[in-house]
Amino acid sequence: MSDQEIELTIPGSAEYLRLARLAVADAGSRVGFSFEEIDDLRIAVDELCFALANGESEARLNLKYQVGADRLVVEGHCDRDGAATPVLSDLAEAILTAVVDEYHLGNAGEGAEFHFAKALSGS
Repeated sequence: MSDQEIELTIPGSAEYLRLARLAVADAGSRVGFSFEEIDDLRIAVDELCFALANGESEARLNLKYQVGADRLVVEGHCDRDGAATPVLSDLAEAILTAVVDEYHLGNAGEGAEFHFAKALSGS
């Protein structure tokens, strides 16, 4: 399978994060992740999207899901005029460390961004 890219833009309020979780679950199933690994992806996208938008309905989350033959990469961006650097709780950091291979959260220009990646076991 050649790499595919899925783009999704949603409001930043918490009730729309379900769409981000559904998209990551579908992308993860296309890579071949197990049910448990797909749950891990849902948790990761939920934690990082909430950290970016902080539940603000006027915020816009722009997400890219890069589906590879044996790896999934998710990137998120949110414009945040003058907002503080997004932060994760110690619990959220521990969860992300356990469920994905790598992640990053920080400021980017006039907004904030995240990135996470997960590869199939044995890849």
